[in-house]
Amino acid sequence: MPQPQPRFACQQCGALAPKWAGRCEACGGWNSMVEELQRAVPPKGLVPVSSRRGNRGIDFVALRGETAGPPRRLTGIAELDRVCGGGLVAGSTILVGGDPGIGKSTLVLQAAASLAARGGAAAYITGEEAIDQIRLRAERLGVADTPVRLAAASSVRDILAALDGAQAAEFVVIDSIQTMYLDTLDSAPGTVSQVRGAAQELIGLAKRRGLVVVLVGHVTKEGLIAGPRVLEHMVDTVLYFEGERGHQFRILRAVKNRFGATDEIGVFEMSDRGLVEVPNPSALFLADRAGADAESGEEGGGKITGAAVFAGIEGTRPLLVEVQALVAPAPLGTPRRAVVGWDATRLAMIIAVLDARCGLSVGANDIYLNIAGGLRIVEPAADLAVAAALVSALTDTPVPGDTVVFGEIGLSGRVRPVAHAEARLKEAAKLGFTEAWVPVRPSRSAKASSGDGLAPVPISHLSELVALLSPPPGRRIQPAGTRRLAAAP
Repeated sequence: MPQPQPRFACQQCGALAPKWAGRCEACGGWNSMVEELQRAVPPKGLVPVSSRRGNRGIDFVALRGETAGPPRRLTGIAELDRVCGGGLVAGSTILVGGDPGIGKSTLVLQAAASLAARGGAAAYITGEEAIDQIRLRAERLGVADTPVRLAAASSVRDILAALDGAQAAEFVVIDSIQTMYLDTLDSAPGTVSQVRGAAQELIGLAKRRGLVVVLVGHVTKEGLIAGPRVLEHMVDTVLYFEGERGHQFRILRAVKNRFGATDEIGVFEMSDRGLVEVPNPSALFLADRAGADAESGEEGGGKITGAAVFAGIEGTRPLLVEVQALVAPAPLGTPRRAVVGWDATRLAMIIAVLDARCGLSVGANDIYLNIAGGLRIVEPAADLAVAAALVSALTDTPVPGDTVVFGEIGLSGRVRPVAHAEARLKEAAKLGFTEAWVPVRPSRSAKASSGDGLAPVPISHLSELVALLSPPPGRRIQPAGTRRLAAAP
């Protein structure tokens, strides 16, 4: 039998190559090719597959049938259950990714302890830390007395033997999947073949025994889960744990969920006792704004310019967050763009529309845009709020503090309607906002675009927003480079 030939696999995209190269031709990654040995496969006979002994056929059933809904188990952490679609489904596999130190191990340990305290059988298997380290974390979180079964192991074969028994746990945490290895593969732990093979065995165990398996995954410098993207296709749910180290907020976002809505988020606050749920994230994200309004001593937002409150939708939850913008002269003649929490390409489009359709000289200045609280917004409904923040910073005219803004901007300057307008307005009215700058709604949905106690101001073109934020009499906008506003002679 011929010896298996070595091959080289990219650790970022999983592409195969017959020889080593410094750069992967598929994804362009540098120094990502690692040698892996193929398992020897005996030559197949000439007998057709259907006629070989030992092969079983498959049974086909009708498309319509009696199928019970998947039973769900609550962890006791409402934000986690919300992101997972209302609870954990038996036989499912969940992949949790995030930056180092963001709180992945803390979250899964709290979930295991909460489920065990509610009568469930939970197991925590670590391949990165020692038993004493996990116990110290449990003491700090106050969950050391919960009946969680703890083990330190890296061999997938040993883990399968322990979990495939009659007393197997219902909830299993593997921290992390990059440290697991199969002794039937010749590659090192963390490589493409090991991650794929270990995940396949654990997923098979979850389906066979009806367990809920949580895989903790590392992320690359680009923020994606390390290893081949096929790992995200194999599991049932993919959760990303997001947040900035300088903020105490943590966002758990579902980017894939076979048993619930995608793009659903859960909001947590990091404290000395672990992660604490935030049931009303809108009030939390706007807490700093309320404090600044009180310090200004003026009603309706004071003299805060370059800030607008955006009424967004994350999954099925309406969420209010502040958009902050700063427009400053470009001293070197080359305008700079710095964006945190939003798409830089979409910001460039809005700047171009303001320049071309509204006659403003925005693009010649340095522009800094920030989404307060460390949240990342991806929906185009934030276009109007970003434009309001930019125009407010440019004209030194504050957006009223009791006003929310949302709407999508087209290249012609037209403001287009967005989905879930009623839910956005209801959330704003609940938090005490009295006015909303919104797109013009069709006549058939005009009734749905009004909230309780909230007056909508329809905006059909971006020039109408600029008119609302025009400088007061006696003030004018100076050209770029000397943008500071001064009293007109």
